[in-house]
Amino acid sequence: MEILSVMKPKIIKPDPGLNPARNFRQFILAAALMILIPSLASAQEFAEIKDAFQNSYIQEATGEIHAAINSLKSVYDEKSYELNLRLGWLSYQAGNFTESTAYYNKAIDLMPYAVEPRFGVVYPGAAMGNWSMVMNQYERILEITPNNSVAMHRVGLIHYGREDYEKARQYFEKVVNLYPFDYDALTMLAWSHFKLQNLREAKVLFQKALLNTPSGSSALEGLELLE
Repeated sequence: MEILSVMKPKIIKPDPGLNPARNFRQFILAAALMILIPSLASAQEFAEIKDAFQNSYIQEATGEIHAAINSLKSVYDEKSYELNLRLGWLSYQAGNFTESTAYYNKAIDLMPYAVEPRFGVVYPGAAMGNWSMVMNQYERILEITPNNSVAMHRVGLIHYGREDYEKARQYFEKVVNLYPFDYDALTMLAWSHFKLQNLREAKVLFQKALLNTPSGSSALEGLELLE
């Protein structure tokens, strides 16, 4: 019998003396206080984070890279895109390439369509000789922003370094189509044509590059070789 009494649901009767409107107002007030208290704590935390960032910028400017890293680690939150991005850069400057890559990858996971952490992670990747990762990141950047001239130019440089001059030409040509008077793009497109034995095209492009930068050593060297 005692077991049955425990299992029997308890019926709660409303108190006729309660005022529903007053109770609702009290509920709203309590909810507002619950929201306000974390907000005040967050404001204090934000001030600490902001100070940590400011200190890190000052320390970086004076060459105190490890101190800048420690300033940010004191307020580190793995869910913070900004902290991971900044620590990725500082760790790279400190020569901690593996740690830098890890921070940048966390930033990428937090903001998959952001290109700045992808541009960042290629620095430690290149320093470690991980060119497949570097190329994958540039290709991902171009998927997100197809006309990103910086990524296209760098992919062109990688192909040029691999002596794949036709692929290099294709990327440099895309950049020149976007920026027809850019010295670096014109010069690299000219060199790609030169390597492909398209000498007439190379000469025209070297000349255009020199209209932008008359003393440009690379374009001048190219023209001398064509004489």
